[in-house]
Amino acid sequence: MRSAAAILHAVGNTPLVELRRVVPHGHARVLVKVESHNPTGSMKDRMAVAVIDGALASGKLTPSGFVVEYTGGSTGTSLAFVCAARGIALTIITADAFSREKRDHMRALGAEVIELESEGGRTTKELIQRMIARAAEISATPGAFFADQFRNPDASGGYASLAREVWEQTEGRIDAFVQSVGTAQCITGVSDVLRALAPTIRIVAVEPSESAVLSGGPAGAHKIEGVGPGFVPPRWRDGLADEIFRVSTAEAMEMTRRLAREEAIFGGTSSGANVIAALRVAERIGPGGTVVTLICDSGLKYLSTELYTGPGNGPVA
Repeated sequence: MRSAAAILHAVGNTPLVELRRVVPHGHARVLVKVESHNPTGSMKDRMAVAVIDGALASGKLTPSGFVVEYTGGSTGTSLAFVCAARGIALTIITADAFSREKRDHMRALGAEVIELESEGGRTTKELIQRMIARAAEISATPGAFFADQFRNPDASGGYASLAREVWEQTEGRIDAFVQSVGTAQCITGVSDVLRALAPTIRIVAVEPSESAVLSGGPAGAHKIEGVGPGFVPPRWRDGLADEIFRVSTAEAMEMTRRLAREEAIFGGTSSGANVIAALRVAERIGPGGTVVTLICDSGLKYLSTELYTGPGNGPVA
């Protein structure tokens, strides 16, 4: 258990970096929390520790039991990491819509991975619901613990540390926090802490413009992995965000590539979406303000995908 505790202590305390080249003159400064520095390269390591340790403490999960979860990949990889450290079995339901790197990473960490077929490699409401249903079916097995990332309250608590780190690293000088919404657990956990510290902080949610259900639009297919499930997450609540910005897959991919080339920050598509929205907020706030957002995960998780193999990946002119 000493060795397991040591590796799990590597979660968190990630750097906060100011963007220099993609932020136009006259904007507020934009700081990004580089969550790719977590052990699996994702912010989801935070929630995975909270969910597994919470289940063990409550008795919902025993060391001889096993964990079941549906995931687009980053949550599954983070759960596989924690379960490997704790010596607990894990069964994952995912799909071919999500990167090969994520699926291979889960298997490398010892998880059993069941893959469902998607609609042309895109994230859709129907796909997510099929994944959830399959995981729920398996979780009826004796000894199973259903992590259920959309509903598990321990997940949002796992992001409290992220909010406290942001507050300390900015010395309390923060005007807005921007985050893309998948399960809504991260934006919930962070906003609860930040608003308790400074009620005037603006919380800004981001969703795919192709599936802008939080904004009242219809569900649709998109390729921003990890966000925009096509339905309002159960943990979402009125007033959670002060406003919601829509960002398209194309915009998010373009900015993600720019971050790699111009800022040397290598992230996934949701990171690009976050920065697009953060720049809109920073323009409104103007000089002297501070906007914080997340680099949710590492670009290493997406090397085989359209993000880094498709159009737009040639040399910068």
